[in-house]
Amino acid sequence: MSGFVYAVATADTKGRELFYVSRAVAKTGVKVVTVDLSTQTGHAPSTADFPPELIADFHPDGRDAVFCGDRGKAIDAMALAFTRFLSKRSDLLGVIGLGGSGGTALITPAMQSLPVGVPKVMVSTMASGDVSGYIGSSDISMLYSVTDVAGLNRISRRVLSNAAHQIAGAVLFDEEEENAGKPALGLTMFGVTTGCIQQVSDELESDYDCLVFHATGSGGNAMEKLTDSRMLSGLLDLTTTEVCDLLFGGVLACAPTRFDALIKTGVPCVMSCGALDMVNFGPAPTVPDKYADRLFYHHNAQVTLMRTTPAENVAMAKWIAAKLNRCQGDLTFLIPAGGFSALDREGEPFWSPGADLAFTTTLESELQQNERRRIIHLPWNINDPQFARAAVKYFRALSEKEF
Repeated sequence: MSGFVYAVATADTKGRELFYVSRAVAKTGVKVVTVDLSTQTGHAPSTADFPPELIADFHPDGRDAVFCGDRGKAIDAMALAFTRFLSKRSDLLGVIGLGGSGGTALITPAMQSLPVGVPKVMVSTMASGDVSGYIGSSDISMLYSVTDVAGLNRISRRVLSNAAHQIAGAVLFDEEEENAGKPALGLTMFGVTTGCIQQVSDELESDYDCLVFHATGSGGNAMEKLTDSRMLSGLLDLTTTEVCDLLFGGVLACAPTRFDALIKTGVPCVMSCGALDMVNFGPAPTVPDKYADRLFYHHNAQVTLMRTTPAENVAMAKWIAAKLNRCQGDLTFLIPAGGFSALDREGEPFWSPGADLAFTTTLESELQQNERRRIIHLPWNINDPQFARAAVKYFRALSEKEF
C-alpha cells in the first residue's frame, strides 16, 4: 500500500483535533500527512506537513488571493487552491477533513472533485442538517461531530477516533473490483420504472457492469459526473423524470446541466421518457398552492406525486430536445406508447394518452433526427418485458455498431 491519507483542517483553530486524528490514523498502520488550510494571517508558523502558504500558492492568482483579509473570499479562494493541490497528488489514498461551517465549505469542494471510490470522510458540525451542498454527487461520508470541533473532550475524542478508524479501514480493506474487466453502464431507475430497469440489467449483466442510479436528482447528477469522468461506457437513461422536477418545482430535480456529460462524451445512449408523467413533492401539505386543482397520487406519507399536463409535457420535450440536438454521439430515444410509468397505463391513476402524446409529438418536431440520433416508437408500457428487450437490442446495436 503506497501513499497517504491526507488529514485536513484549519490548524490555527483546529490544530489539536487535526493532529489527534492524524495520530489515530497512523496507529492503524496507514501513513498520514497533515494539511493546514488556515486563511488568517498572524498566527504561529504551521507545523503541518503542508502549511497554508504552500496550499495557497496553488491558487491561479497566487497566495495573495487567499490571504486577502476578507474571510468569505479567503475561504472560497483557499477551497479552489486546495482543489488544485489535491488534483496534483499522485500519492493520495484518502482524505479526512474536520471543520465547522467554514471548514466544511472549504474542504468538501476538493473532496467532490476526487473520483468516486477514493475514501472521503468529513467530520462536521453541519452534518446533522441538509448536507446536499457539501456532498454534491460525490461519495463523501459526513460524520456529525456532536460537540463543536473546538477542543478535545470525552465526546470529541470518541467521534474523531471513529472517523480516523473509518478512513483507515476504507484504505486498509480496499478490495479489487470484481467487474473491472467489464465496461460500465449507467442506468436510471425510479420506483415506477423498476420492472424495466431490473430486466434490462439482468439481460446485460453478463457483458456489462450495470450501475443503476435512483432518479432523485442526486442520482442523475452522480451519473453525469461518472459519465463526464469517462467511467461509463454507455447509458440506458430510460428514467428522465428529474426533468419534471427541475422545470416545475419538484423536490427531486436534477441540475440544469443534466445530459451535458452525454453531449460532451458522446457515449452510446438509449434514452426514454420514464416517469415523465409525474412531478415529485413531499407530504401533501407541502405542495405549492398553485397546484391545488391538479391530479395527485399519494405514494406514501412523505411523497406526493402530481400528474404532468399536456402543456408541461410540451415544455419538457422542448427542453430535452434542445439538449439532445447538441449530442454528436449515437443516441436512440424510445417512446413507450403504452405509458411512461407503472402509474401511466390503462386503468391506472396517471393514464393520460393526451398528455403523453403532447410529449411525443413535440419531441418529434423538435429533435433533429439523423443517422446517429433517432426516435423509435414502441407499442408497450415502459415496464412491459417487450420494451425492456427492445431497449437492450437498441443499446447493443449502438454499442456494437450493428446498423
